Amino acid sequence: MKQLLVVAHDPSPNTQRMVEAVLAGARHEDIEQVQTRHVRPLEADASDVLAADAIILGTTENLGYMSGALKDFFDRTYYAVIEQTDALPYAAYIRAGLDGTGTRRAIESICTGLNWKPVQEPLICHGEWHDEFLEQCHELGMYMAAGLDAEIF
Repeated sequence: MKQLLVVAHDPSPNTQRMVEAVLAGARHEDIEQVQTRHVRPLEADASDVLAADAIILGTTENLGYMSGALKDFFDRTYYAVIEQTDALPYAAYIRAGLDGTGTRRAIESICTGLNWKPVQEPLICHGEWHDEFLEQCHELGMYMAAGLDAEIF
């Protein structure tokens, strides 16, 4: 059984809905060999990452950067996982009030340092809230889990 870890900051009702959509997509009935779990960034630790076969990172954009919670996650786990998670497949989604580019750049920089492998373009849900963000998050979760299930990555 493959393990998909979702480390997502969800401080508002809408960001909670986004995480739920990611999880619903990842747990699609046709995906049989993947277990998915969500751990909030302040609760996640290196053992969660080391047990994962792939990871989805979710964050809000805060002042043009990732949430402090996701940054804290990276700060606490980086050196504990760097030599053991080479080429870990990852994807990210960002709930951005602005354009999300600073947040995207920061996540990609850290993941590049970890030598993690991006397997999808980051999903940036920016501007005013749109319910289509939930559909996009659902697809992100489903594609990640389906890729693991099919052993594409």
